[in-house]
Amino acid sequence: MNHFEVLVPARETEIFRVTDDIAEVMAAQDFSPAAVREFSAAVKEVMTNIIRHGYRGKPGEIRVSCTGSPEKVAVEIADSAPAFDPTKFPGADRGPGIAFVRQAADIVTYRHRDHRNILTLVKVRRKGE
Repeated sequence: MNHFEVLVPARETEIFRVTDDIAEVMAAQDFSPAAVREFSAAVKEVMTNIIRHGYRGKPGEIRVSCTGSPEKVAVEIADSAPAFDPTKFPGADRGPGIAFVRQAADIVTYRHRDHRNILTLVKVRRKGE
């Protein structure tokens, strides 16, 4: 598998469904187990933040798409919680989670379009990954 897109309810019980699919995409592209674990943990952190701080426990949905290639894997995470750009805040000033996401992903971008937060994380293959 090198691509998937899924719409899940904003519940923490749904996170592993998504991270399992990301792990499958990365494994199919021969990323190292360590790279898979770290990048999946970053996606888990983002989704947890959306559920806890964006939706604040209220009903909502999170759309996740993932595309993998031998050179990189890109994950787009979209939600309709209040606008929040995590790329505008310095590292640990907003908590260790955002700093970890920045460390685990090589590229982190944010845009707000059609009342949706869209965060894209890209992991570029390094030698040995």
